[in-house]
Amino acid sequence: MHTNRIDHIGIAVRDASEKLRLYKDFLGLEVTEIEELPERGLRVYFIKVGDTRIELLEPMNENSEVSGFLEKKGEGIHHIAFNVHGIDEAVKLAKENGLQPLSEEPKKGAGGTRVLFLHPKTTGGVLVELVEGEH
Repeated sequence: MHTNRIDHIGIAVRDASEKLRLYKDFLGLEVTEIEELPERGLRVYFIKVGDTRIELLEPMNENSEVSGFLEKKGEGIHHIAFNVHGIDEAVKLAKENGLQPLSEEPKKGAGGTRVLFLHPKTTGGVLVELVEGEH
């Protein structure tokens, strides 16, 4: 497994339409796609910034993957994602390096990608997402 770029920065928001005033209207950035991930309780807004993206994560219900984060910490940066090759090796390599994956296997991510998160208590307080595939 190796990485050569940041795939995206995930930002948890309660209402993406409010936040689009900053990213779209003020900064002039383009929303390239909106995707719903009902199995994860998320609506994801992709905003292109150069070679990377910002991902606005809006809960679709009170049990979404970001609901607990929003309750505890409020809106803000949720995770940083790195594009990787060989995500199937990630669980093994993470454990060998003292990092704790949040799941034993990669999950389905937005845009047909495969993703794996690393627990922030083992990554210096940052929720790290590994993303395999292109959007």
